[in-house]
Amino acid sequence: MSPHPRVLGSFAAALLLVGAAPAPGVAGPPATTAPAHRAAPADLPPGLVEAMRRDLGLTAAQVGDRLRTEAAAPAVERRLRAKLGPAFAGAWLPTDGKRLTVAVTDPALAPVVRAEGADVTVAGRSESTLDAVKRALDRRRARAGSRDIHGWHVDVVSNSVVVTARPGATAAATAYVRASGVPADAVRVVTSPAAPRPLYDIRGGDQYVINGNTLCSVGFAVVGGFVTAGHCGRAGSPTLGFNNVSQGTFAGSSFPGDDYAWVRTNSSWTPQPWVNSYSGGNVTVAGSQDAAIGSSVCRSGRTTGWRCGTILGRNETVVYPQGAVSGLSRSNACAEGGDSGGAWISGNQAQGVTSGGSGNCSSGGTTWFQPVNEILGVYGLSLVTTGGGERIVSNWNNRCIDVPNSNFSDGAPLQTWTCNGTSAQAWAFTGGTLRTQNNKCMDVAWGSTANGATIQIANCSGNPAQQFVLSAAGDLVNPQANKCVDITDWNNSDGARLQLWDCAGTANQKWRRG
Repeated sequence: MSPHPRVLGSFAAALLLVGAAPAPGVAGPPATTAPAHRAAPADLPPGLVEAMRRDLGLTAAQVGDRLRTEAAAPAVERRLRAKLGPAFAGAWLPTDGKRLTVAVTDPALAPVVRAEGADVTVAGRSESTLDAVKRALDRRRARAGSRDIHGWHVDVVSNSVVVTARPGATAAATAYVRASGVPADAVRVVTSPAAPRPLYDIRGGDQYVINGNTLCSVGFAVVGGFVTAGHCGRAGSPTLGFNNVSQGTFAGSSFPGDDYAWVRTNSSWTPQPWVNSYSGGNVTVAGSQDAAIGSSVCRSGRTTGWRCGTILGRNETVVYPQGAVSGLSRSNACAEGGDSGGAWISGNQAQGVTSGGSGNCSSGGTTWFQPVNEILGVYGLSLVTTGGGERIVSNWNNRCIDVPNSNFSDGAPLQTWTCNGTSAQAWAFTGGTLRTQNNKCMDVAWGSTANGATIQIANCSGNPAQQFVLSAAGDLVNPQANKCVDITDWNNSDGARLQLWDCAGTANQKWRRG
């Protein structure tokens, strides 16, 4: 081990390893909507109920009803889209959220819609026609001045394409539509004073830029911003995100003595309970419980990505050239310049942010991190978390979907087991995927759509074999196959394997979140 550990990125120039210039990082995943909860309203997260009551004007009972309807709607829409073919003209939930409405261009197909339990309306233009109008506008988008025109979209409810413009720019928008060569009666121009702007996710391990020239890594998202290393910037220093877009300002910083800071971000950035795994996915953050010495721990940073080791010590004092820092934890996970401030996580529990180290990721080394709970306490911050995992319980026998022997290896087949509250039975509903606490995803083996295909865990990739939705009817459906997760051969014992099978509405295919 080198006798002179150094901080891995700093505002000081001497003896510090920092990036020389801003470079684009990896963008966070798109915002998504979590699958609906099928439990009674009293079991819904209080914040969700309160927000929906406030923003949608619903009662608590209506919240539960609406969420159950919303869970089933995508499956109904998918089936009708296939059955109606070119006569399909769009689908939506009306403001009361009670029943899916489907538009058709052929009135004779109304019974097909009603047979699926949806309401029907007749429209003049098909979805494919409206999409063609939008594509024609898209082809000329370079000529749509952002000062006058804010954007355009297909509006299935009005059966038209809507072009949004600033007040006073209706004539400019109309001229743009005319120049695009689309039927004028298929387009509506509306005005809005608010111009759109991009929004971005705050994710642990992603790059950010300080004062326009120093590179560090995000630690963990907190309400209002993120935590990071103090040596990365002084209070008041401005930051840019991974995409070099204005991000925020250091609201507090301490170094040396300590090595922590937090950045207050602007409204373009949304804190997320994620850490970049640098393999195309995210590790979710459920809390910040300190792991024991000897525990495995992994860190994420913009220079060397995702690296793992074990925790070797806590409450250590390290003497950097800039001064001593106390209270650090030590690990044999390597790090290099620019990784400073990045996230350290054990399982799904946040541990700290990268401070400094010796060695590198070619020859190995020692790295110290600033414990995250101290940062949260000093600044009175709240870590953004998933709140932990949820169980997926069989309605038939009350057993849980389980990773056998907590073996989170790629390709491990799933089973049902007596519910026991372990991490092997904890799942996070994230953007259509079901993730374990070790960042593996529920997966159909080999992407198969055949009956009998094994349900397993695999490295998260976001492909269709890893998409599942829990409907209001309790079906755990893979949309790619339009088939259900099934307890093989009605095995009612611990260790029963799971398979993909035609949805039959049988008890061995019924599930709930619990």
